[in-house]
Amino acid sequence: MDPLKGFVYFSFTDRLIKTDLSGKMIGSVTGFVGHLGDLDLSPDGKVYGSLEYKNDAIGKGIQTKLGANATDEDGFYVAIFDVAAIIRPNMNAEEEDILQTVFIKEATDDYKAEVTINGRKEMHRFGCSGIDGIAFAPAIGAKESNKKYLYVAYGIYGDNKRTDNDQQVILQYDISDWSKYEKKLSQRSLHHSGPEKPMEKHFFKTGNTKYGIQNLAYDSSSKQLLAAVYRGAKPEFPNYDLFAIDTQVKPNKGLIAGWHFPFGSTGLCPLGDGSFYISHPAKTKGGRQETTLFKYRWFGDREKSFELINSVNLINLQEH
Repeated sequence: MDPLKGFVYFSFTDRLIKTDLSGKMIGSVTGFVGHLGDLDLSPDGKVYGSLEYKNDAIGKGIQTKLGANATDEDGFYVAIFDVAAIIRPNMNAEEEDILQTVFIKEATDDYKAEVTINGRKEMHRFGCSGIDGIAFAPAIGAKESNKKYLYVAYGIYGDNKRTDNDQQVILQYDISDWSKYEKKLSQRSLHHSGPEKPMEKHFFKTGNTKYGIQNLAYDSSSKQLLAAVYRGAKPEFPNYDLFAIDTQVKPNKGLIAGWHFPFGSTGLCPLGDGSFYISHPAKTKGGRQETTLFKYRWFGDREKSFELINSVNLINLQEH
């Protein structure tokens, strides 16, 4: 969301939608045959999103639903949208000058890796299923910092038989020199232009979750990264839906704070004053996906995570 300019950006798996604050369509970017995930607004006003191409059940399911074929290569990218250029519906992701992509080699390598866990050969190091959550935030452990870095969170397979998938993995990048990596999207011939390694690779002990961090968002008022997930099923963990990462605390051992909260995995947008727009997902009678944004206030104590401020639908958007 960009409240200063009056726009909201939605990802519906295979498209990006731009609306005004009333939910009126301004434009959209279509033509993706991969999975467009979480979004965040960069300090320079562009929208960054996670973009996956993979040939597991999820990736093949997306292509089957769309009736489309892309490369059979696995690859993960950060998509960078020039949102000022999104001025009409159904602008093509590959053909129009609105999108650049940067290859995320670290996540792709972990996804493709074969590892030995408890004597068994397993695919996908750390249970990596790709990437999804994405956010701009200060350096973790820095007391005061005006500089924002890009954080890219792994998806994590929800496998109860493994013991290497009980943490969230988040990559940290300095994007100040990323213009040298940016390439146009070509879905039949994936490029590999991107940083060799992240600036930092963070591990957060949460217990296993189903497909990892769906939405990652930085709240400047509390100086926390909030991570909304699909809860896991390992009985030895609380299996929370929401976690908070204090960016001012240096890395240490131990579980991070969590809550049972049913929303946020499809949209979690801090406004900088302790309030959030949070997505409530649903399906129409015709089976189309939709979301409605509600306004909440962040508490973040042991008893309560969020409190609803406005129970009136603020923005409702159906899948176009």
